[in-house]
Amino acid sequence: MTDIIKHECGIAVIRLLKPLDYYFKKYGSWQYGLDKLYLLLEKQHNRGQEGAGLGAVKLEASPGNEYIFRERALGSSAISEIFSKVHASFQPFSKEQMTDMDFVKKSVPFAAELFIGHLRYSTTGKSGLTYVHPLLRRNNWASRSLALAGNFNMTNVDEMFQQLIAEGQHPRDYADTFVMLESIGHYLDREVQYQYDHLVKSNLNGQELSHQIEDKLDIPFLLKRASKIWDGGYALCGLIGSGDAFALRDPWGIRSAFYYYDDEVAVVASERPVIQTAFNLKKEEVHELQPGEAFVVKRNGTISLHQIQEKKENITPCSFERIYFSRGSDHDIYRERKKLGELLVPKIIDAIENDFENTVFSFIPNTAEVAYYGMQQGLEDYFNHQKAVTILEKGKSLSKEEIDRILSRRVRSEKVAIKDIKLRTFIAQGTTRNDLAAHVYDVTYGSLRRGVDNLVIIDDSIVRGTTLKQSIIKILDRLEPKKIVIVSSSPQIRYPDCYGIDMSRMSEFIAFKAAIELLKERGMQYIIDETYEKSVAQSRQRKEEIVNYVKDIYAPFTDEEISVKIARMLTSKEIKAEVQIVFQSIEDLHKACPHNKGDWYFSGNYPTPGGNRLVNNAFINYIEGQENMPHQYTLKF
Repeated sequence: MTDIIKHECGIAVIRLLKPLDYYFKKYGSWQYGLDKLYLLLEKQHNRGQEGAGLGAVKLEASPGNEYIFRERALGSSAISEIFSKVHASFQPFSKEQMTDMDFVKKSVPFAAELFIGHLRYSTTGKSGLTYVHPLLRRNNWASRSLALAGNFNMTNVDEMFQQLIAEGQHPRDYADTFVMLESIGHYLDREVQYQYDHLVKSNLNGQELSHQIEDKLDIPFLLKRASKIWDGGYALCGLIGSGDAFALRDPWGIRSAFYYYDDEVAVVASERPVIQTAFNLKKEEVHELQPGEAFVVKRNGTISLHQIQEKKENITPCSFERIYFSRGSDHDIYRERKKLGELLVPKIIDAIENDFENTVFSFIPNTAEVAYYGMQQGLEDYFNHQKAVTILEKGKSLSKEEIDRILSRRVRSEKVAIKDIKLRTFIAQGTTRNDLAAHVYDVTYGSLRRGVDNLVIIDDSIVRGTTLKQSIIKILDRLEPKKIVIVSSSPQIRYPDCYGIDMSRMSEFIAFKAAIELLKERGMQYIIDETYEKSVAQSRQRKEEIVNYVKDIYAPFTDEEISVKIARMLTSKEIKAEVQIVFQSIEDLHKACPHNKGDWYFSGNYPTPGGNRLVNNAFINYIEGQENMPHQYTLKF
């Protein structure tokens, strides 16, 4: 993706199902859980580079000893920093102490059986260690202590906030992270109190009573009560101080989560291949957490799955996971990204007017590479078909030399664009900064015949188009191609996201700006005005009643008309080559990614009512020039 966007968070949970001594004897280290957590986080580093955190719960800690631990750090090197801090906490102990399992279990911090990890991206501008997961809710009752981390964005924080107030709470922060922490914490408190009230009349003493409460905690029940009114996308993980762990996925299936367990370990992560890599597993051994489902591990090691919220009819897993966010090493995602490239072949052939002799194909590194392989395979299949047709039609009239010439024809492919360095453009200002930005990519000189060849180059998506205009198209034009065709493996991004991607302002989308310009050019300003009036008129309605009228902005135009306008807007006056932009269709997106049909950023069809409220407010903010103001419905941590 040429326009870098912040997106998604990464989660990981590990529950060791054997005593620490077991891992020490079998693997030579009681740090087995920590080592695996580090690997899970590093393999998901692409999901969050603003901060990282880990939490740990030590089972059966004796009174007077800590049982819950946490480390957090900011910055792109946060993973290394938090694990360095953890290992630094081991320094006071001798080698003998670190191999004495009784001592380790009692006295060494992070010598635990439960671990939670998180990688953070934010989209609200709220920063600092306070907002880095896991968040912690401490209590002298282990069963009331909670560590929470997740990949989520809630669209009805106001309703959740008011619910807490109605329950008698005084929330300390409006961010959805804190509201969710207090919501689950509140129902955890109530569950503990319920169990206490039923057991207090027994003959159990204090510690025995506490253990009975911990054993009887009904995690699915409290999750069901806490999440009843949630609107948004979430993959949420939690550790309870007494030893329970859980992971919960939203009922629309928007955010992703996968799990695995055997007799040694239970694990949850945002992506399947990271679990496969960390534990050397086959694809079929790692399972996807279903929409509305919770994965629960009790303190005694019992593992169970529970349907917390009813699975919605309109299941819409995020398609951007397949196009861009998730690691391409996943078996299905790799095939789907190749299919995205392959399905673009008919449009590409039209764009080059079937002129393969004078066309070079390439990609924008690095995330579009897999789609490029699919595009290349599709082009070769087309080419081979054309060869077969030619030979069959001309038959025996062809000489050996002519057949050899036909068979020798190949799709011309080159690595034209190279992203070899990260220029520090922040050190410059004004036009100097723009000049530096134009050199973020480099080109392979001599890869094209000047003034003769077309250049087709594929990207995975186009959001703002800023890098294309300031850098990519300019450097490609230095090769003096006759025509530059930019191919996007995703459709036109037209609408804001409200479920965890940093795309909340209408002015960020080049497709939206193109539609606005077309309306003005064709004397259709009244559509903009009417859309604004309808949006304002419904702004105070319940979210369930709000309609996405922003679709009216695009309605007068075909996809091709908007694509042509985008190409013009992204082509500077000094560009000599003709520039054309080709987008994937939504229909072909669904063919390539049949199980991830969340396409609201392309279609405007939001799966939850809160999505329509977000796009409604985003359009009002655009018209009123208030896009840079903080907005309660775009909170994300």
